[in-house]
Amino acid sequence: MAKVFTIPVLPTLGRKPRERVSDPRYVDGQRLLVDAIKYLTQADPVGNRGAVALISEHVRTRFRMSDSPLFSVPE
Repeated sequence: MAKVFTIPVLPTLGRKPRERVSDPRYVDGQRLLVDAIKYLTQADPVGNRGAVALISEHVRTRFRMSDSPLFSVPE
């Protein structure tokens, strides 16, 4: 039987949460991926199905649903 060791750590109550700032690269990166998927599906939907699946899998694994830019950037 394995033994489980717990190391108690007291939270630092004086630490303030870091202020989040908007990063325009985040929005630009997602827009680029969406544009790539649109281009691939318009050019050859059947032939590019693997590429679209690869990009979709990348987006699904790299970005969480809770990820979002703080401020929406107008197009």
